[in-house]
Amino acid sequence: QVQLVESGGGLVQAGGSLRLSCAASGNIFRINDMRWFRQAPGNQRELVPLISSGGNTNYGGSVKGRFTISRDNAKNTVYLQMNSLKPEDTGVYYCQAIVVNYGNSRQYQYWGQGTQVTVSS
Repeated sequence: QVQLVESGGGLVQAGGSLRLSCAASGNIFRINDMRWFRQAPGNQRELVPLISSGGNTNYGGSVKGRFTISRDNAKNTVYLQMNSLKPEDTGVYYCQAIVVNYGNSRQYQYWGQGTQVTVSS
């Protein structure tokens, strides 16, 4: 099994910054993509950015230029630096890792428990 533990959420004023972290542990042979999703109340979960094992990134339009995703492969950790935060960025942020386990050639999705980000106006 694989566990993802997120940290770094909180309450911040509009224009402020937060940095989220998500550390993966357990039966990990390789982590392919790592992704951040967010879910606002009443909305579906949406992909924010993703980063491949090689460091290629893909950002949604609403966060481009404000958010930066990065990862430390040695620590199995992904980060999300969020700057110029807006009230509409409020929601629960979840990390997702696409993992190949030891002894298995397939890849599986694992999710973190979520961390609340609240941006006040």
